[in-house]
Amino acid sequence: MSSPTSTRLGRDIRAHIPPASDVPGVVALRDADAEVWALAAPHLAVRNNDSHTLYAYGIARALLPLVPDAEPEVVLPAILLHDTGWSTVPDALILEAIAPGGGRPDLVRQHEVEGARIATEVLTALGRDSDIIGSVVAIIDGHDSRLTAESASDAVVKDADKLWRVTPHGNRIVSDWFGLTPDEAMRLTTARVHDALFTEPARAMARVLSAIASIDLIPERRGLD
Repeated sequence: MSSPTSTRLGRDIRAHIPPASDVPGVVALRDADAEVWALAAPHLAVRNNDSHTLYAYGIARALLPLVPDAEPEVVLPAILLHDTGWSTVPDALILEAIAPGGGRPDLVRQHEVEGARIATEVLTALGRDSDIIGSVVAIIDGHDSRLTAESASDAVVKDADKLWRVTPHGNRIVSDWFGLTPDEAMRLTTARVHDALFTEPARAMARVLSAIASIDLIPERRGLD
């Protein structure tokens, strides 16, 4: 039910809106990252990996200032390239590879190995520093199967990847993948994310996102629509 009071001011307030560059937390791809994206995107047009990757990039940008020792020049290309290897897995098997209650660890591992290969090719083509390439590839080659974080940069990539699941976009995509209701998708993603995070900033973000998602589903909130 809508509010009985007016919800429209009736005059233009746009002159009081600051430019994006002056607003904390507003994110767009940096020029160097846009170069990586242009070469990564053709490998990400499967299983919603393209949109997932962009949201994960935004989350990584939010985490980076909060995680000491994490390196933007490693984290950001790594997050843009981390799921490129799924393009080498047959489309019909991708969801089976990550399905709850089963899964295909061999295919998960394949996407990591192939993603590391693609990342090497992309970053080499862009002339990136060999040490940066090595660090990015080491993160991608194990970003799902390796249960530990080997560095602060590794932790940020892993956390940004997983945090996407509890965003509104992540919950909606997971619901579509597995034919779940919004409540079922929210419970599945939340159950699989919170205990898998490495950094306290990511844990705080996850709690906020899950709280928002759950409030969206309570009858009191639904009754306001």
